[in-house]
Amino acid sequence: MHTQQPWPNGARIAVLLAIHFDAETLWTSRDPANWERPGTLSMGTYGGKVGVPNVLSVLQEYKLKSTFFVPGWTAEKYVDRMEAILAAGHEVAHHGYSHQWIDPKFPEREREELERGLSVLKSRYGVKPSGYASPAGETSPNMMELLQEHGFTYDATLMDQIDPYRTVLKDGSLGPVELPWHWNIDDACYSLFSRAQPRPIFPNSQIFEIWSEEFTEIYSKGGFFHLVLHPQVIGRPVRIALLRRMLEFILSHQGVWVATGDEIARTWLQANPERREPYQIG
Repeated sequence: MHTQQPWPNGARIAVLLAIHFDAETLWTSRDPANWERPGTLSMGTYGGKVGVPNVLSVLQEYKLKSTFFVPGWTAEKYVDRMEAILAAGHEVAHHGYSHQWIDPKFPEREREELERGLSVLKSRYGVKPSGYASPAGETSPNMMELLQEHGFTYDATLMDQIDPYRTVLKDGSLGPVELPWHWNIDDACYSLFSRAQPRPIFPNSQIFEIWSEEFTEIYSKGGFFHLVLHPQVIGRPVRIALLRRMLEFILSHQGVWVATGDEIARTWLQANPERREPYQIG
């Protein structure tokens, strides 16, 4: 079901380039033993050392703004990269503190991760993030309530829609705007290989085919396209070529609005203040 699309200047589609700057936490959250595996960790380190500058360069080349979802640990370590992201005018959003995967059995951990990450972003960079994406694409009713408690405008975790919508919490109250995504337009699915977790590595042609066809279908109806990228993946030389190709494809269409998560969520909310999904989270 498509809701009223309020995009500026009559744009047909809003595009979010969501950069998940996990760095080493992507690997340590999967297995804490990876803290003692320099080879595995070095893939995350590449994201901070090389991937982020490569991605920033491409975004500058196309004069586009994006949203960087950053764990607090990453923000503490990669100060120069964070300063470059902010200096370029990109949005910084919340992605936990240590990229810890949510387990609903331990709600106290959810609060600790959220509030510790918030503290880093505020104290180090003066950032009060309006958006949040839960690590590994999983959340909980408790986390959604925490986002509302801390005044987040939007969440970018769920996969139950294409268009943005307003979440409904357990008590029936309205929660943050949801900016849905899906694994098939996430670069990690196609190239995030490790010795302990081997998976196929796909050529750019196949990835581009999936991404471009997804974009084409959404564009044909009008709506929202949410592309998830990781600097340690998309920042590799071969994948930077894919990023350029995909951006050129997107921008070849008329009526495309590339914006930050905050801009998209607030614009949608202004036009759909009471629009909600017919079910609750939790």
